[in-house]
Amino acid sequence: MSPDDQIPNGTDVPIRQLFDAQRETALRLRTSSADERRRKLKRLNDALLGRREALYEAFQTDFRKPAAEVELSELLPVVDEIHMARHELGRWMKPKSVGSTLATFGTRASLTYQSKGRCLIIGPWNYPVSTLIGPLVSAIAAGNTVILKPSEFTPAVNAVLADLIAEVFDVTEVAWVEGDATTAQALLDCPFDHIFFTGSPQVGKLVMAAASRHLASVTLELGGKSPVIVDESTDLQRAAEVIIWGKLINAGQSCIAPDTLFVQRSVRDKLMQHCKEIIARRYGTRDTDIADSPDFSRIINTRHAGRIAALVDEALELGAKRIAGGPHDVDGCFVAPTLLTDIPDSARILEEEIFGPVLPVIEFEQVDDVIAYVNARPKPLALYLWSTRQATIRQIRDNTSSGSFVLNHCMLQYAHSRLPFGGVNNSGIGSSHGIYGFKAFSHERACLRGGPVLVVKTFFPPYTPVKRKLIGSLIQWLCRF
Repeated sequence: MSPDDQIPNGTDVPIRQLFDAQRETALRLRTSSADERRRKLKRLNDALLGRREALYEAFQTDFRKPAAEVELSELLPVVDEIHMARHELGRWMKPKSVGSTLATFGTRASLTYQSKGRCLIIGPWNYPVSTLIGPLVSAIAAGNTVILKPSEFTPAVNAVLADLIAEVFDVTEVAWVEGDATTAQALLDCPFDHIFFTGSPQVGKLVMAAASRHLASVTLELGGKSPVIVDESTDLQRAAEVIIWGKLINAGQSCIAPDTLFVQRSVRDKLMQHCKEIIARRYGTRDTDIADSPDFSRIINTRHAGRIAALVDEALELGAKRIAGGPHDVDGCFVAPTLLTDIPDSARILEEEIFGPVLPVIEFEQVDDVIAYVNARPKPLALYLWSTRQATIRQIRDNTSSGSFVLNHCMLQYAHSRLPFGGVNNSGIGSSHGIYGFKAFSHERACLRGGPVLVVKTFFPPYTPVKRKLIGSLIQWLCRF
């Protein structure tokens, strides 16, 4: 683009024009240095922290979300990502030597990490900062251009982020595009080199299908029903404190929130009593207290509030018991913290991802029954276990599959930037955070250099009996190990 063709960031221009405008920048960024990328991350960090008050107000508008939760669940993960990338980027970018094999004796090999190019990041509404700007950090660290597409359900937060992106980046490097599903589809029609999507498995399938048309690589951060299992050996008070925190932060609108609680029958009533006491202590004893609490978020909109309320009402009509929680206020986007027991198998709340402050409780006697239940359903994004029995821990860890396995804690795996964050199959494809996010936005390029002695010449045609015998002997020797 010439200076006369510059597009101000955030303006309404054709999507294909934005995509094409990033081509030359993407090529240039392949050779950008670690220092150049660090400077961009520093500017992003400063601009984000400089808008803290604006973000507090925006989250109040969109979610009525308390400022402390904005700090903990939105700002802290991004700042931590930036901190790690700035300090580790030189090591991540450095070519890695790879030892030669017997078949490649006489050569030298290495791995280099090359920018993928033009990338698309589509974010969800539940954590509109950390799930959009977090992947952006990885994309910048890897040397890519990006088009960011936020959810249309968080207009106040989007306004703050749009201003931030316009201040920090030129549109040829990072562009901000808002809109609904039609806009998302127009973006997916462009031949991006990599697509990073966070959202539901249903929409994830559509994103993957669109990416296949251009053979673009994808990272899909999806969701599902993440179970939490509590056996009789654990500290029930501590388990209740952490489980309720993980379930009710952001009013349960978290992809890794506990979605179904399995508790051993002998301790069910005691655990439920702890849970009810913790809810009352943190948010109030009456429905009106909880509704007025400044520490409890709202559901994002009336459509989602109505969906959650309908799941609860159907379960109650089928015979479930509500041992905590009260009436819904769908018009006010309020669903009270709710605990349900004795839920019939036919209730939709046991099959659909809840994404709200409602926790179904299922009793069990034998751990094998829980394992069978989990394995009969799509693989969850997270599996939580509360136990002190080593045999139980090994049994559940080794006989289930999930994006992450968390013992005697909840949610905190997302904040650990030295661990990969991602799902498996229905709950996601690929990983993010730290070096795993850097790799997601990089092509791991194999490099091989021939040495001074051309060993492979031994195997050039014509294939004489001696050469065939030598090849056969090599294979036989390798099979000995």
